[in-house]
Amino acid sequence: MLCVQSIEKKRFYMSIQFNEQQMTECKRLVARYPEGKQKSALLPVLHLAQESFDGWLSTETMDYVASVLSIEPIEVYEVASFYSMYNLKPVGQFVFEVCQTGPCMISGSDNIITYIQQQLDIKPGETTKDGIFTLKLVECLGACGYAPMMQVGKIYKEHLTKEKVDAIITEYRSQAAAKN
Repeated sequence: MLCVQSIEKKRFYMSIQFNEQQMTECKRLVARYPEGKQKSALLPVLHLAQESFDGWLSTETMDYVASVLSIEPIEVYEVASFYSMYNLKPVGQFVFEVCQTGPCMISGSDNIITYIQQQLDIKPGETTKDGIFTLKLVECLGACGYAPMMQVGKIYKEHLTKEKVDAIITEYRSQAAAKN
């Protein structure tokens, strides 16, 4: 299979590798597309890689994905740097992705962003000192009717107010403490 052949060719310099279960999932994703069109699996394979390797895509990880899909690394970099759903540097346990497009701004997302910055003592793109939170500003999350809003993992947090932000921070701090 394509994935395995590519890995064998480049294994000598890669320290990042999918485990057996992750490689099985990679093969399943690639198999969705016609022979020779493995690049079509790039988005889901990048998601798999990000989930598999500490929640972000290092250059080494992106190179590995390129080798798995038998494409050029630049093709992976272009896609990973275009979409805000991919993290190109380490992030906290919880990423607050706050929408900053027109409808959310009209509804006060700029005030929410400022409030989150003050509460967490970070700027957009930064992670709290304790490693729990990262603040990211993103383009439209497709929930304009619920503005201002943000996404935390796969969960939308809608109609944000300062009080709701405080409750969200408390909720995720509790989850982080429970994991430790």
